[in-house]
Amino acid sequence: MKSLIQTRDTRSVRVFLIGVELQTRTAAEVRESLAELEELATTAGTQIVGEGVQKLAAPVAATYIGGGKAQEFAASCKQNDVDTVIFDDELSPAQTRNLEKIFGCKIMDRTALILEIFGQRARTREGKLQIEHAQLQYLLPRLTRYWSHLSRQRGSTGSIGGEGESQLEADRRKISERLEKIAGELDKVRSQRETQRAGRQRSQWPLASIVGYTNAGKSTLLNRLTGARVVAEDKLFATLDPTTRRLRLPTNQNVLLTDTVGFIKKLPHGLVEAFKATLEEVVQADLLVHVVDISHAQAEEQIDAVNTVLREIGAAEKPVLMVFNKIDQLAGNVAPLLREKYPHAVSISAKTGEGIEPLLAELGTQLRPVREFLDLRVPQEKAAVIARIHAVGQVVESRYGGKNARFKVRIPPHLRDEFSPFLVP
Repeated sequence: MKSLIQTRDTRSVRVFLIGVELQTRTAAEVRESLAELEELATTAGTQIVGEGVQKLAAPVAATYIGGGKAQEFAASCKQNDVDTVIFDDELSPAQTRNLEKIFGCKIMDRTALILEIFGQRARTREGKLQIEHAQLQYLLPRLTRYWSHLSRQRGSTGSIGGEGESQLEADRRKISERLEKIAGELDKVRSQRETQRAGRQRSQWPLASIVGYTNAGKSTLLNRLTGARVVAEDKLFATLDPTTRRLRLPTNQNVLLTDTVGFIKKLPHGLVEAFKATLEEVVQADLLVHVVDISHAQAEEQIDAVNTVLREIGAAEKPVLMVFNKIDQLAGNVAPLLREKYPHAVSISAKTGEGIEPLLAELGTQLRPVREFLDLRVPQEKAAVIARIHAVGQVVESRYGGKNARFKVRIPPHLRDEFSPFLVP
């Protein structure tokens, strides 16, 4: 699908950002949201030439912002040769059409911008399908403005055949057919993931999914813990496609650790729906590792935004390990209110490695219920069995004396039968 952001030549797209301060929002919240919109626009490769904010009691039905303010912003955009105006909130198709007439340039909302970024960054076939599905769903109700100048086509038999379908109807039909086809392909992806998940479950390894706000440091943490080479940039949505790697804890326990797409405030519902196949890894996880950029001024609001998405996908009741990341960028200590609210949170720097050992210890503690405690007596000549105990189990206590060695050990439940001949009655 063609990019949602287009320009007349090869220069960077020049954009103007617009936010609205409603009664339900404070000025500080609007500024923070606009700052994030600016980051999104920069990530999309645009050049920001200005921004504006209007204070309103409620959005205007026809143009979202007031007509006078729209004319004022439009004059500024014309003066600065703006290609695209981006609104911080979702616009209706009618509002978009009306604003394009006033501004005389392309109008986008926050949803379209996020879809643009996802379209640029999707690498796998699955990711591209998910993005295309979300983009087409967004485009479908907005087709009218693209083809409003066209009249109906005539039937192939001339006047006898009467009028054919309009170009708009033809495009709607094509998009609906494509959406149906993509949905079928995503069902196959979901089936493949279930098969892969069943294979992992046979090994009885617990699954931990890394979740968090975009740019909180999730990919950097996965790389630090597992040696993976996932792209980790200081950009929003640096990675989209999930990556799963094995992590061996100091307790001798294997864990499957999955890095997932970052969340964001006002994440489009259609995008969440499109990524359901990917986000199933979160729903199926035994533990969620919620990574928070603790150095960010809006850290608590970002936690709330992540929790909102987790509720939307049905993962709100999962056990969660809070991880306060980027303590190397923190001027002082973790905010007392956050520390009080999340007393078991682990503070780390995924970049420098500080706090990683306590994090691994806490992961072992949180996932310990999936192990069974056994008391074993093994003849010392059975060196292979003793080596196997150390390889797959967490040895709590060991004693060597006489003909037998005694072990108190935690092992995965599915290995109990392997060691049952050596159980102490």
